Amino acid sequence: MLIHALVPAADNPLMPNGTFIAELIAFLLILGALAKWVVPPINRALVERQENIRERFEELEESQAAAKETEGKYRAALKDARHEAGEIRQRATADGEKIVAESREHAKAEGTRIVEAAHKQTEADRQQAEVQLRGHVGKLSTDLASKIVGESLEDEARQRGIVERFLGELESGSVKAEKVGSGPEAGA
Repeated sequence: MLIHALVPAADNPLMPNGTFIAELIAFLLILGALAKWVVPPINRALVERQENIRERFEELEESQAAAKETEGKYRAALKDARHEAGEIRQRATADGEKIVAESREHAKAEGTRIVEAAHKQTEADRQQAEVQLRGHVGKLSTDLASKIVGESLEDEARQRGIVERFLGELESGSVKAEKVGSGPEAGA
């Protein structure tokens, strides 16, 4: 057993040797340096990146909310515009119907005026023709009567009286063909 006591501890895996202790100290120093100078900047970068991502998500949500609000306003404006266009169409239709009705009334009134003017002109022409016809018939009748009676009936007042009496009898229907052909003058 003594021999074992003189054998170096290097063979004993449970006993640490000097290299192990130096490696352990170097490892701890590197780990401490990493923890002090490397890990905090990495953590800060990660935190900043997470914060940046969070901000972007918030901006995205705000943008989406703004887009939805804008879309709602657009749809409301579009609905209002369609409603207003419908009202304008209805007003235009009503105005068109009103204009057509007014035009019809104006045309009807103008037509009535034209017909009345034509009736008046026709009546005036008829009266003028009647006056001319009376004069002509009077002239013919006095010429005929002068030939039948054999004496001149050139006296204007007398001629007019005879013609008026004859035409009045014709209009009343009291003159008949027999009366015209018979009488004291017919035998003479």
